[in-house]
Amino acid sequence: MGGRLLSIGECMVELSQAGEGLLRKGFAGDTFNTAWYARACLPAEWTVEYFTALGDDPLSSEMLVFMKEAGIGTGHIRRIEGKTPGLYLITLKNGERTFSYWRDTAAARKLADDPDDLRAAIEAADIIYFSGITLGILAPEAVETLLAELRRAKAAGKQVAFDPNIRPRLWTDRDTMLKTIEAGARAANLVLPSFDDEATHFGDATVTDTIARYHALGVENVVVKNGAEGITLSFGGSTAIHVPAVPTLQIVDTTSAGDSFNGAFLSRLVRGVSPAEATTYGASIASVVIGHHGALISPALLPG
Repeated sequence: MGGRLLSIGECMVELSQAGEGLLRKGFAGDTFNTAWYARACLPAEWTVEYFTALGDDPLSSEMLVFMKEAGIGTGHIRRIEGKTPGLYLITLKNGERTFSYWRDTAAARKLADDPDDLRAAIEAADIIYFSGITLGILAPEAVETLLAELRRAKAAGKQVAFDPNIRPRLWTDRDTMLKTIEAGARAANLVLPSFDDEATHFGDATVTDTIARYHALGVENVVVKNGAEGITLSFGGSTAIHVPAVPTLQIVDTTSAGDSFNGAFLSRLVRGVSPAEATTYGASIASVVIGHHGALISPALLPG
């Protein structure tokens, strides 16, 4: 049996160092990365769709071709006249990566401006995935439009998955950021936070604190990623289970560690695999991804 996974958010133009003063162009973004890995890990009878807004420029057209060639559906992506995608530049210094962003006028900031199209895309999906970055790029009224549709989907029995992916630079102030992240969690029945984010911004002392806080917000299922310390999951009020991280011979680039875990985890969960088994599989995929450069690696490199 197949189904339809919908990921909502922003895909950006990525510029990375290629040596000798040259830059390499790519396309990436947290929710798109998750869609990419979900597509790579799901069988052909499953459809993976991406929901965003793009401009009418050549880069937007190139991005659409890239998505289609990856097997990711683009039927609900709106083209907005005069707009362009967001862009970010990766700079390396002594092996450490820093990021510079240009996204203030990106088309993706208007992804929820057509409520009818948004509702149609969500209604056609079996599982919907979004993130704190999705919320962070939207105007307040667009955040409410999106969350209202996600709450509607959750009430209708659909699986709604949310990664808080907390990025302070996207928000006008800390209070708005934390309240909106909590609203995003309430609209979901599965939350996939990273513990370092939760400890930094919500003050959680332990993974157990993070799980308890999200359950208190009405989230049924919580999966906390904690780097080399592994993953802890609590489903349906059952006792929390800890799954070890999968060792990596050499960590090259952790950019898409959480995104790849999310995509692989969801690809197993939606097919009826137990949450613990889905977590182990997600960890195995993430361990391969961080051993290579770039957010997106060839599906041929991933374990089956």
